[in-house]
Amino acid sequence: MLLVLLFLAAPAAGQDAATTARELLASWHQEPARLERARETLETAVASGPTPEMLVELSRVWFTIGDFQAKGENERVAAYERGSDAARRAIAAAPRSEQAHLWYAINTGRLAQLRGILRAAGLLTTIRYETETVLKLNPSSVDGLILAAGLAAEVPGFMGGDRARAETLFKQALAADPHQTGGRLELARLYITTRRWSEAQRELQRVIDERSPSDPPRWTLHDRPRAHTLLTELHQRGRVTTPAQSP
Repeated sequence: MLLVLLFLAAPAAGQDAATTARELLASWHQEPARLERARETLETAVASGPTPEMLVELSRVWFTIGDFQAKGENERVAAYERGSDAARRAIAAAPRSEQAHLWYAINTGRLAQLRGILRAAGLLTTIRYETETVLKLNPSSVDGLILAAGLAAEVPGFMGGDRARAETLFKQALAADPHQTGGRLELARLYITTRRWSEAQRELQRVIDERSPSDPPRWTLHDRPRAHTLLTELHQRGRVTTPAQSP
């Protein structure tokens, strides 16, 4: 009976750990130590008995650490590798978990960026497969659409890149979630690459003006400052006539 009770209690404990981590991640930019608390909470729970939900959140935590807190390339690589490993374990436990496939693709994508696209052909195969899996499981996945768009935008044409398709996918994602500032920033970068200055300006200003971002920490620490920088550079280079407008 004790073993049965322990088995039944494990998912609830795992769910509590995942919920706590999500709450910490939603506001960690207000207190950076919350990110470390999220990691510790999840790793303690995973050591006691991992669930796919816990592993997915742990993958997301390691990705965030790699993006915002890791110092130097070696620490970033280590964080993304741990994020990939956690997501891979989640996939093994729950093969149809959309979020597990998503975070495996996202962490692996960062590793590919660090190595360089041309030197990461093997990783690109994995990223493409995982992205396709996400969209098969959920064709409306905003993050999946943005990931697929990013691949199409960044990969050279001879390796399957397609900027027209990338634009379509970005727009599809933003139609589903207009507050996804990371995707909007990437769409603006695509417009800059294709010398569509006024469209880039419009999207960058929308990132700056956003008041209900889907990911407040990322908007605060990355998307909004980056959009302001890009728009200022476009103005200084004479590509747009209006400087970045602070709301």
